[in-house]
Amino acid sequence: MKIRDLDLSDNPINAEHQALGLPPVERELSRAAEHPVLRVAMWSVLLLLAGVTLWLGARLAQTHDSVHLVAQVLQSEAFWWAVLVGLIAQAVDGALGMAYGITSTSFLLATGSSPAVASASVHIAEVFTTGVSGVAHIKLGNVSRQLFLRLLLPGVVGATAGAWLLSSIDAAVIKPFVAGYLLLMGLYVLSKAFRARRKASGEPRHVAKLGLVGGFVDAVGGGGWGPVVTTTLVGTGHDPRMTIGSVNLAEFFLTFVSAGVFTWLVDDTPWPTVAGLVVGGLFAAPLAAQMTRWLNTRTLLVLVGLVIVAISSFNLWRALG
Repeated sequence: MKIRDLDLSDNPINAEHQALGLPPVERELSRAAEHPVLRVAMWSVLLLLAGVTLWLGARLAQTHDSVHLVAQVLQSEAFWWAVLVGLIAQAVDGALGMAYGITSTSFLLATGSSPAVASASVHIAEVFTTGVSGVAHIKLGNVSRQLFLRLLLPGVVGATAGAWLLSSIDAAVIKPFVAGYLLLMGLYVLSKAFRARRKASGEPRHVAKLGLVGGFVDAVGGGGWGPVVTTTLVGTGHDPRMTIGSVNLAEFFLTFVSAGVFTWLVDDTPWPTVAGLVVGGLFAAPLAAQMTRWLNTRTLLVLVGLVIVAISSFNLWRALG
């Protein structure tokens, strides 16, 4: 899940996160949303999630031998690779507050998935986690209506364009570009460990452009919305609580649209991989907790950045070779 740790008290871990421009550690809140726009957004998320659940259930019910299908998925190599990927990626995301998409896509490309299948799998799996996260942030009072609305439409437009582009280009042609993008994102994560946080100079500027770019690269590269949008806003000194909640709520809608475009355009929907990512992610929370206990944030950023850079370099070498 992407329900962030939003404790703003003075403690060593939180101080380190703030110095690096990362989300703060978590604390349970109890504020409820009151604005009508946010209530509409929350009910939209819940209805869309219910619709997706019913659609998936209906598709499974139409299968002549559902038990055999489930057994077939459990015996699939793609499923178990995805379980491992989902576990690692969600643990990284839980420990750092970002990088689920770029971590999981990097690993999936290394296991032989095409860029479209990798990104489709990640975004379909993220529909549920981002939906639950968005509703929780609304209920906890972590969403700025203005920031959410400024990100929403540009993010959806960018995600739609990115998903269409990735699904329409031959995998052999686009794979080097996706691997190169993930390599740059790995370097970006690595650089976070050595950059001081800047202070904000007023209201966030160029939010629509940031949302457009973030949505596009997130769909094309299988991830990047958090590193591009969240860390840009939080890293320049803007309120972590409202920024993270608003960005996560907007992420559900662009993820939902991306997943729909991929489902429509990708010939073989990668359901075993999607199921594996979801199952692996369910068991990631304890691992994330251990990672934050064993390693300080700067060390974790360096390790995650190096892993993404190494895997992406391998993917780029293989794609160009």
